[in-house]
Amino acid sequence: MKELGIGIGWRPEIADAVEALDGVEWVEVVAENLCGDHLPGSLERLRARGVTVVPHGVSLGLGGAERPDAGRLEGLARKAELLGAPLVTEHIAFVRAGGPLTATPLLEAGHLLPVPRTRDALDVLCENVRIAQDALPVPLALENIAALVSWPGEEMTEGQFLAELVERTGVRLLIDVANLHTNHVNRGEDPARALSELPVEAIAYVHVAGGLERDGVWHDTHAHPVSQPVLDVLADLASRVSPPGVLLERDDRFPAPEELAAELAAIRTTVATARPRPLLIGAGARVSGGAMPVRPPVPAPRSAEPRPA
Repeated sequence: MKELGIGIGWRPEIADAVEALDGVEWVEVVAENLCGDHLPGSLERLRARGVTVVPHGVSLGLGGAERPDAGRLEGLARKAELLGAPLVTEHIAFVRAGGPLTATPLLEAGHLLPVPRTRDALDVLCENVRIAQDALPVPLALENIAALVSWPGEEMTEGQFLAELVERTGVRLLIDVANLHTNHVNRGEDPARALSELPVEAIAYVHVAGGLERDGVWHDTHAHPVSQPVLDVLADLASRVSPPGVLLERDDRFPAPEELAAELAAIRTTVATARPRPLLIGAGARVSGGAMPVRPPVPAPRSAEPRPA
């Protein structure tokens, strides 16, 4: 996997600041905000300087019961080629329901909704991921999302669910440490346990973002400074594996460039100073945390019919 370094989410509102920031080695752009045949001047200038640009999708809905829309996949592939991107990313989520195969009209949620951590839902997700992988010209990485609630009857933890997804499809992971913290506050899930169950060698890069707690609920706003608990989760991850890339997300209430620079510096310091922890491999052998090859995916029948997630 390409070493990306430290990056920031490119948004039109902070385009000038992103271009001027020191030490930005790559940027991520929301794929749905790009045209398929030309790029904003700011992204063109960044690419001319050798800055890697990664498209980040939000609308495929790979966790839904419907197969991925061919037009959306074609658009994402075209944008990846336009950017010369080394990979594309999306979310482990569903974003729509209903439609022609149901008794209800198609409904767009306008939000990333959590996939039940059940074996039936995982079967559907894996098949949708394989379809997306076949349609894309570069590797795909998928992001864990933040959620307010858990589905009843879940059969796996988040770490177990992600590990089996990687095992069955060979997909990479985009781990959002802010989302792990969100799920800790809102659903009582332990970020350290999730990280311990992950195939950390499959991590393509990491998201870091700010939020705030109100009335006991953590809101993943992307509009507030990165909190220390989120940096602590990042430090835990970086003690287990050297992440190929770490990216700061900001989507609203954009601060002064100096504040963005300070947050990037805090992220850089957190990763650089994380103390590697020994990992247990096989029958008692110990190695320091680091990247390892991802095992090839387990072949699966391609004719499975979708089941409700």
